[in-house]
Amino acid sequence: MATVQPVKARSAAAYALELQGVSRSFGALKALSDIDLRVASGERRAVLGANGAGKTTLFNAITGDFPPTSGRIRFFGEDVTSLPAHERIRRGLRRTYQSSQLFHGLTVLDNLFLAVRGVSRGRFSFLRPTRNDSSLEAAEEMMETVRMTHLANTSVSELAHGQQRQLEIGMALAGAPRFILFDEPAAGLASAERAELITVLDNLPEHIGYIIIEHDLDVALRVVTYCTIMHNGALFKEGRPEEIEQDPDVQRIYLGGGHG
Repeated sequence: MATVQPVKARSAAAYALELQGVSRSFGALKALSDIDLRVASGERRAVLGANGAGKTTLFNAITGDFPPTSGRIRFFGEDVTSLPAHERIRRGLRRTYQSSQLFHGLTVLDNLFLAVRGVSRGRFSFLRPTRNDSSLEAAEEMMETVRMTHLANTSVSELAHGQQRQLEIGMALAGAPRFILFDEPAAGLASAERAELITVLDNLPEHIGYIIIEHDLDVALRVVTYCTIMHNGALFKEGRPEEIEQDPDVQRIYLGGGHG
């Protein structure tokens, strides 16, 4: 496995994400440095690295939460560098966050319904949904995808931490996304909850690609086909999961000599 090299040109339609020379500075601090990254449509990629490597800043640049200081970002061939976050959402980009973004006083189904309504044309309607409401039907389908149908009427405040993370994945599926950024979905999960998370990620529709940031290597390396390693705000190495797991530099610098 070699250090990162430029990727040969391909058709723009072949890539879900293309980052070219992306940098992000906060005053004198350069959090991202000249990032070149291409992720194919439908690809499932892990971005790994120690704390402070720039992983979350990379997500913020992609979503528009903190746009890059320099460089270009393309989403399915369209230059979205200057677009606000909500316009990137309209184009099919979704994200989960490290901290919960759920409505804890509402039920599982209510949360999913609001997620669907929030990206639909009828999002400002105050009418109660009927049984055959398309947004309600979509919410029920999302609930089935993330294996939470049996919890439809359960308040989010009553869910276990792992179930809340599953629900966040379900909400990211609202509005037919084309690509999702998962920010440490396994954080704080018990062993059984991690196994359920792996099942949910494996069962997502094949056309939906994603990038996952994850400290739990036993989760990250099982749900992706390719890995990118970051170090000090720059790309360091790339390779298949088995290459990353066995690479001595990765083990020494990022995994502390290995993982159990």
